[in-house]
Amino acid sequence: MLTPANIAAALLALFPYFAVAFCPAFATARIFALPPWARLGCPAALCVPYVLVTLSARDFHWNWFALYLLLPPVIAVLLEQAASADPGQRGDWRDFLVLATLGLAVDLRWFEGAWPSHLAFFNKVLLLDAGIYGFVLVRQLDGTGFDLRLRLRDAGIGLREVALYTPIALVMGLGLGFLHAHGVWPGFGAIAGAWIFTFFFIAVPEELFFRGWLQNLLERRIGRHGALFLTAALFGLAHFNKRTTSFNWRYVLLAAVAGVFYGRAWRTDRRVGASAVTHATVDAIWSLWLK
Repeated sequence: MLTPANIAAALLALFPYFAVAFCPAFATARIFALPPWARLGCPAALCVPYVLVTLSARDFHWNWFALYLLLPPVIAVLLEQAASADPGQRGDWRDFLVLATLGLAVDLRWFEGAWPSHLAFFNKVLLLDAGIYGFVLVRQLDGTGFDLRLRLRDAGIGLREVALYTPIALVMGLGLGFLHAHGVWPGFGAIAGAWIFTFFFIAVPEELFFRGWLQNLLERRIGRHGALFLTAALFGLAHFNKRTTSFNWRYVLLAAVAGVFYGRAWRTDRRVGASAVTHATVDAIWSLWLK
C-alpha cells in the first residue's frame, strides 16, 4: 500500500537506521549535543510513523500509540542508567532486560496487532531504531561494529564463512529434508535484488541484535567461545516458529549452526557488516535455490 502517508512513515522509520549505519560519528555527536532531557526523550518521535500509517488506514488506537511513544524513551533511560552503573561495559541487567524485551517482542510478534494488515514490518523497524538509539547512541556500547560502510575485507571475511558453512548446511539440510535443491536461474537482477533486500532488512538487523549486542556483551561475561555458541543457540531458537505453526526443530538446528559461522564472521574484526554478508549470502542462496 504505497500511500503518501505510508511512504513518509517508511522514510521516517528508516532514517535512524541508515543515519547511524553510515554516519555513526556524526549521529553520536549530534545526539550528545542535546541536553539530557532531550537526548532521552528524542526517541519518542518513533511514534510518528505509527500515527501516519494508522490514521491513514483509519486504524489508530491510543494504547498502541502510547506504547510507541513511551517504550523507546524507556529503553534510552534504562541504557543511560546501564552506562552509569557499568562503565566497564561488562553487561548490566538493564542491557539484558532491553535485549530480552526487543527480542521477544519481535519473535513472538507482541506488537504486530498494532498495524494494519501487511504493514507489521514497521514494528520491527521501529524496535530496531529504539535499540540502535539506546545501545549505539546512548549506551555507546564498544565493539558493536555497526558501520555499513563496507570494506573489501568485510566481504572477504563474510564469504569465507559462507564457504565453510555451505557444505555443512547442504549435508544437514538435504539429509533432514529441510532443503530442497532446484536449478532455476532467476537472473542476475533477481539475485542482486534478493541479496540487497536480505542484507539491509533481515541480515543487518539480526546480526546487530545477536552479534553486535548480545554476543558482544556475553563475551565480557563468559568468554569468546561460550558467547559464540550460546548466541548461536539463541539465534537458532529464535527460528522455532518460522514457516510453521509448531516447533520447527530442523530450522532451529540449521539456524543455530549458521549462527556459529555468523558469529565467527562478526568477531574477526567485530564488524556487523562482515557477518551480515555471510547471513545475507546464505539466506539468498537458500531462498533462490534451496527453499
